Amino acid sequence: MGLTLEEVSLEVMHRPVMAKEALESLNLRPGSLVLDATIGCAGHSLLILEKIMPGGRLIGIDRDNESLEYARARLDNFKENVNLVYADFRNLDKALSDLRIDKVDAMLFDLGISSLQLDSPERGFSIKTDAPLDMRMDRASYISAYDLVNNLTEDEISALLRRFGEERWHNRIARFLVRERERQPIVTTGQLSSIVLKAMPRGLGYRKIHPATRAFQAFRIAVNRELESLEEALNKAVEFLNVGGRISVISFHSLEDRVVKNIFKQLYRDGRVRLIFAKPQIPRFEEIRENPRSRSAKLRTIEKIK
Repeated sequence: MGLTLEEVSLEVMHRPVMAKEALESLNLRPGSLVLDATIGCAGHSLLILEKIMPGGRLIGIDRDNESLEYARARLDNFKENVNLVYADFRNLDKALSDLRIDKVDAMLFDLGISSLQLDSPERGFSIKTDAPLDMRMDRASYISAYDLVNNLTEDEISALLRRFGEERWHNRIARFLVRERERQPIVTTGQLSSIVLKAMPRGLGYRKIHPATRAFQAFRIAVNRELESLEEALNKAVEFLNVGGRISVISFHSLEDRVVKNIFKQLYRDGRVRLIFAKPQIPRFEEIRENPRSRSAKLRTIEKIK
């Protein structure tokens, strides 16, 4: 069981990353129809609804059923203006079509792992707690991090760490993981973190992030097929956007940002959109100080012109 709504820190729940910048970028007006493709705990959505009332409507998608329930509770005052859909955002076309929606005025993609997921030990996303090796955003999915860590070959693990974690020591970590699982299965995040630490060469010195961060990122991305879903979703999204409508994406690591940047640039070259910012926006110093999880965020926005 996850945390109850009351047990989740209100301070955390009210901290959507780059909220001011995101809302301004979407150019929202009363009566707008908006898709929040990653509604999570509805931090951004609550602010969006305040901007689009009266007469606005919000569609919220998430593949984490637990997050949808939190969102439903938080948005109860706006329930007549909200539709929540349990789906991967790669299927946003089906979600909108099922609601008989042809076009929307704005879309927001916040690609970060929610505080609810990070702070729920049993979900296995965090390095800080020893928990089952899970990392599934959709708990109905069949493949977990446990399956990848314990069943992929050494070469496959190495390639995964290199591609999705940009991990310099991918070969060493893969070798250590395979060696360890021959003795016993790797079943917890604590075991994974410990093995990655052992695999690191001595004398690396001070590192700003935990040495296992890139490995955890790589397995999480692979488990949830995040980059593949993002590319598919963004290519579909522009088809469901009204002319003059905007798409804003908040990414949190270079792999995500690269996908967003490349797709937006291609749409720009095709003459379908204009880039609202020449370079991605980043969080203000004050936000990073108050919410360190925002430090790697980047916001990119496009507007459809045809």
